[in-house]
Amino acid sequence: MELHAEFTSEPFRGEGPPPEHAVLACEAAERAGLRTDFGPLGTAADGEHDAVLDALPSIVRAALDGGATQVTLRLNTGDAPRPASTGDPNVLGGFIRAVEAELGARLGDLDRPGKQRAVRLLEERGAFQLRKSVATVAEALGVTRFTVYNYLHRDES
Repeated sequence: MELHAEFTSEPFRGEGPPPEHAVLACEAAERAGLRTDFGPLGTAADGEHDAVLDALPSIVRAALDGGATQVTLRLNTGDAPRPASTGDPNVLGGFIRAVEAELGARLGDLDRPGKQRAVRLLEERGAFQLRKSVATVAEALGVTRFTVYNYLHRDES
């Protein structure tokens, strides 16, 4: 049976390179032979049930040794529903077009406060529940993924 793990580590430092604790956690998952999808605040790892469970202690230890003050983990069996994939551009594209219409401009043409508002609106509508949506939104905004995560994290503060 397959398991899907998503883990996040904090603190998040905003723009720039991803935090060391996030990189080290992802590297630990890869060393364990898991398939990974890296993000600066969260990493997904997939593999056989036992491989994922056996890798979790080394993933958490790597994050903590790298300076994480908090690690959050979510596990799903291969049978559990997962967030939709952005492989269907109509779903995320629809969210983006709706926000552009509401704000009266393409996301990339907005000033910084406008881009922050766009990210808030997309978050409220569930756009970031879609896998790999941050990269697509970052491209539409003309910013880095880390900037999008910064905007999302800023709203939590």
